[in-house]
Amino acid sequence: MSVAAPLEDPFYYLTNFEFVLSWVTERHGDLLSDEELAFLAEFAALPRASRALLVRMVMRRGEHFRTSKLVYPEISAEVSADREDRAETGDSAASDPGEAALAPLVAAGLVESAPVLSLEVLFAQLRLPELRAALAEEVCAAGLPARLGKGALFDALAPRRLEARPLSTWWPAAPDRVVRLTVMATCDRLRLMFFGNLRQDWSDFVLAELGVQRFERVPFGAESRAFQCREEVDAYLALHRLRERLDAGEPASMLAAELPPVLADNSWLAARHRRLELALGRQAERAGQGELALSLYHQAGWPVDAGSAEARIRCLRLLERRGEHGEAHALTEALAGGSPGEAEAQALSRLRPRLRRRLGLAALPQEAAPAPERLELGLPHSLSLSLGVERAAAEHLQRDDAPVAYVENTLLTGLFGLLCWEALFVPLPGAFFHPFHSGPADLYREDFVARRREHFDDCLARLDDGRHKWATLSTWREKQGLANPFVHWGALDEALLGLALECLTSEHLRACFERLLGDLKANRAGLPDLIQFFPEAPAGEPRYRLIEVKGPGDRLQDNQRRWLAFFREQGIPVAVCHVRWADPA
Repeated sequence: MSVAAPLEDPFYYLTNFEFVLSWVTERHGDLLSDEELAFLAEFAALPRASRALLVRMVMRRGEHFRTSKLVYPEISAEVSADREDRAETGDSAASDPGEAALAPLVAAGLVESAPVLSLEVLFAQLRLPELRAALAEEVCAAGLPARLGKGALFDALAPRRLEARPLSTWWPAAPDRVVRLTVMATCDRLRLMFFGNLRQDWSDFVLAELGVQRFERVPFGAESRAFQCREEVDAYLALHRLRERLDAGEPASMLAAELPPVLADNSWLAARHRRLELALGRQAERAGQGELALSLYHQAGWPVDAGSAEARIRCLRLLERRGEHGEAHALTEALAGGSPGEAEAQALSRLRPRLRRRLGLAALPQEAAPAPERLELGLPHSLSLSLGVERAAAEHLQRDDAPVAYVENTLLTGLFGLLCWEALFVPLPGAFFHPFHSGPADLYREDFVARRREHFDDCLARLDDGRHKWATLSTWREKQGLANPFVHWGALDEALLGLALECLTSEHLRACFERLLGDLKANRAGLPDLIQFFPEAPAGEPRYRLIEVKGPGDRLQDNQRRWLAFFREQGIPVAVCHVRWADPA
């Protein structure tokens, strides 16, 4: 049964909102502030029409609204029905339904009836003809042409730093009002406590009810929640707001000074903190603020066991560009002597020879990696326009006895997601805490696999006796359409899965799945574009090969190189297909 209200209910959005409030109250009651508790009490005491209007405002963008755009048929009908009830008792109500629904919100302080509006907000709320009427005096005083467009008008008036004022002052003849929702921040915090993030929003309920999104049902109790203390909620919001300001163009130097302390006992939030430091470091580096960038990279990258590998590599490259080769070399050697991950080891293998050369040190012994099988194709350029280079290559290589599928990052990851479904959705604490999870919340945390190692081992054990074929296809049929971070349903059909399970050996599948588990975030991408099957191949010969396609001027990416190296080590058949166009573009 869906938790989302049926869309046939005109107040479905109110029902969904109240579901969230009840959920948060039950599971996060001890984390709620006095302000939030007061809002919950005030909201519950409102008439239904007013509650509905507030939710309509919450689910729209921004905090300012014109009253003329707050007219909804179901709310008007509710007000009319309430008015009839009041008339029977001799009570009176506001004549305008919208105003009648709005009045209790204003009285409760949830909506401000006449907020002061900055020039920016004024431009967001009014159309161009209205702006010309409202700003006629300012346009005249500035000596501006009367027919300026909206953007040009704002750019001309913004430097004058006009004082913020209510709409009635900006434009006394305005046909309606602009009001401001005062509790948007409170509602965002409640939404955060429900979803555990601010990426998801109220539309998830609608999409679920429409069947556009379907989710695995995972049991969880009242103790299942994203945050364990109020400090974690505040830390998340502080990091989120800083990231928003960074994306809006504020300088890294200003934002770095406002970074909150790291919550060292919460690895999830500590990782978010490091990602923000990394982003600030990149911005500082682009702005030519090398010292600040190095400081931020150091904070994000060390200590090694918890820091960001990307931050460490960016730090080393920046030191190299600044000519600080000695420090860069010392750090590089220390990292190489540890246990770097694949991506970091790859970057170090490029940095170390350059730094040693610049310092006059002996060159490191180099072992040339064996090249994968190379295919050369000359194809009509017209195919690139109609099919793209990958599908053009697939069409050329296709044979009745050797079919080719364009799978990129969908087949091997999909097989993994289907076979390991139970392990991915095991209801561990902190993994699932609301009904709209497309995957476990801790998917990319360092201890994700360790917490589920036994479950993954049980799933992978099916590869040892052939049970994986039945298990994978059964899951594909049973779970069709349910969200899974590794399964792209539109790219997988039963015929493709059946052919893959018949032709790919269980040894090769296990090797690929274990590599995925080694770094789920990094290794789920970079897989070859095509797979060609040879179902009738003689015994002892490969029954498939993976093919990475490169068009003219296209080069292998680092994650693709790592997968190719892995395939060679494991004896997995793979080729790189280089396409050249046989006729001019």
